[in-house]
Amino acid sequence: MVAAYAFSLRGAFLWDDDLHITDNPVIIGPLGLADIWTSARANYFPLVLTNFWVQHALWGLEPLGYRVVTLVFHLAAALLLWRVLVQLRVPGAWLGAALWALHPVQVESVAWICELKNTQSAVFFLAAASFWIRWVENSSAPGLVAGTGEEARSGGRFYWLALGCAVLAILSKPSTVMLPVALGLCTWWIRRRVEWRDAVRLAPFFALSALAAGWTIWEQKFNSGAIGAEWNQTLPERFAIAGRAMWFYLGKLLWPAPLIFIYPRWDIAGGGALAYAGVAAALGWGGFLLWRGRAGRWRPVLFATAFFVALLFPVLGFFSVYFFRYSFVGDHFQYLASMGPLALAGAAVARWVPRAWPVVAAVLVLALGLATARHSTIFLNNEKLWRDTLAKNPKAIMAWLNLADTLARAERHPEAIELFRHALTLRPDDPYALNDLGCELTLIGRPAEAIPLLERSVALKPAHPEALSNLGNALRAVGRREEAIASYRRALELKPGYTAALNNLGAELADAGQAKEALDVFEMARRAKTSDATTIDNIGSALRVLGRFDEAVTRHNEALRLRPDFAQAEVNLALTLLAKGSMAEALPHFERALRLRPSFSGVHGHYARALVALGRERDALALLRQAAEQRSDSFEAQMNLGTMLAQAGQPKEATPYFEAAARLAPDYAAAHLNLGNALAAQQRWGEAVAAFAAAVKLQPAAALPRAQLAVALVNSNRLEEAVPHFEAALQAQASSQLHDQFAQVLRALGRNREALEQFELAAKAARERR
Repeated sequence: MVAAYAFSLRGAFLWDDDLHITDNPVIIGPLGLADIWTSARANYFPLVLTNFWVQHALWGLEPLGYRVVTLVFHLAAALLLWRVLVQLRVPGAWLGAALWALHPVQVESVAWICELKNTQSAVFFLAAASFWIRWVENSSAPGLVAGTGEEARSGGRFYWLALGCAVLAILSKPSTVMLPVALGLCTWWIRRRVEWRDAVRLAPFFALSALAAGWTIWEQKFNSGAIGAEWNQTLPERFAIAGRAMWFYLGKLLWPAPLIFIYPRWDIAGGGALAYAGVAAALGWGGFLLWRGRAGRWRPVLFATAFFVALLFPVLGFFSVYFFRYSFVGDHFQYLASMGPLALAGAAVARWVPRAWPVVAAVLVLALGLATARHSTIFLNNEKLWRDTLAKNPKAIMAWLNLADTLARAERHPEAIELFRHALTLRPDDPYALNDLGCELTLIGRPAEAIPLLERSVALKPAHPEALSNLGNALRAVGRREEAIASYRRALELKPGYTAALNNLGAELADAGQAKEALDVFEMARRAKTSDATTIDNIGSALRVLGRFDEAVTRHNEALRLRPDFAQAEVNLALTLLAKGSMAEALPHFERALRLRPSFSGVHGHYARALVALGRERDALALLRQAAEQRSDSFEAQMNLGTMLAQAGQPKEATPYFEAAARLAPDYAAAHLNLGNALAAQQRWGEAVAAFAAAVKLQPAAALPRAQLAVALVNSNRLEEAVPHFEAALQAQASSQLHDQFAQVLRALGRNREALEQFELAAKAARERR
């Protein structure tokens, strides 16, 4: 079994692993063990989260350790299954356990780290069964009455051990609530009947299961969010789902191909009478077994079938599960249930082919092991997982979104945007797809295009803090500061400890010159998530603005200790050192940031300014030229080189780079503004007017674009058109120079009284400035 899973041990964290481990505050801070046991963080699996907490303390966020632990629990569960089958005197017990352990449907539970829930709960589930069988055997000993005699008293401890393991199983995963049914089946198998005394002894197990079931139903609805159209099936439709799901799972055990991470979601409502064929067949099979299977050769089939159906019951569709948003079935749902049919298969091989059964067993084990090894390779990383899913289920919108997100994180932005758009062709009103596409467009400098998408996402799902935070980022990028702040605050009302929104709000306040208020917001974010490197780095940047350079350096270094590969923290540390006057010390941090993220275009501009400050203008220009050539698709790289050339008095040479930046990021006002300035320096006034007008359209309330457009219009002999832009610029930010320029325009238009007023205002502004 270890060989079958060996290759998968090299894999990374996958889809939901962030919720459970890598971004879970009870694992990586600021919360901890107390919150694991008293809150619903990352769903309520306190014993599994405790396991993750211990692992994080031992090896941090190294995936290998977590994968090994999950595999060890699976191996332990297989050994316990063999033990239970031996206790039940099932023929071919080792083969039944081996078939279960090596079957490829288990790969999803073993190679996906967060599914430690399955492997760990299975160990306690099977341990409880083993202890229960020991107790039943002791209490059924000849000549003894249950609960009396030395042997019965000795066996009593097995009852309490079984109950203790039941508690541990449920604390690992509440779906083990069907354990009492499994124990009742084991009792019936051993005694061929279940007595009232057994029902009394099972009562604490059922009570425990009832509590866990009630909690899980509530949690799925109100914490995980399994409420809405995706879960509004009628009771007959839920029976139809259950019938189809049972045969689906059995089919995957018989022929495990294709195995898909997200199976197509069935349209039960549109299936007509045929949709109920599965449940009808299941009821017919169950009735036949109850009639023929109470004794004789059908008895094992009845046991295996009852076990299979009972363990699947929580995920057959009668209760709302969040995962049903994507599919009504999943391989990991039948991790425990599959023990029944596969143990029956092992027993059948041992009984029906007594002479050749070792050979048949070897062939089956080898075939399943090879299939498992092959299937486990798709669980190495997110891109492999989602591409495999889409190859087999191209309509899985969640897979399109997650693949796009994976590519975006790898800075493969054009591919990511294409995939986000494709997802919206499948489901145009999906709020998550709209949010993801809007976020990506903002990231690459197209916030104006992102705003309507994000507004639509919020309209479709008003209680969507992530979309509100991303909308704030887009609004901030186009200069709509007050609206951005309001959007961040709405996100925080919905999710008070939302670190991303707190960081975004703090950054906006800092940009608005409110560094002290920004620092307070960043400190709130740190209290919500003490070990978040981004927050700590932002605190450093706020301290830099406040002139507290030594404290800022300490914060940046703290962020880098938490995340040694944090390129942005290296850049911010370098900027703080520059502000402190330690020019030479700053350069290695810029260089390290570029080694960590060669495509990090924003770094080149800061690095170049540091080189210029040290008198190395030629090196700075060479650096920016190289960046612009290597990243012809980066508006930042083009802007940086254009800005350097313009500052060096070469507006003609700067113009094509500003044009490229404006083309790559048409919603970025600064690109149009700089292009206008370069064109104006060449007295290409008509083209300058168009560039400044584009900047004004993006930032209508900003003073500088209005003023530059007004001047360009004047130089194009379009004096009347310049007047409203002068007025808007002065309303946004008055200055003596702007009053003076406006006065001259008014005088040229013959509006002498108004011109005189502007000259007086210019003189007053000049006096106040002195």
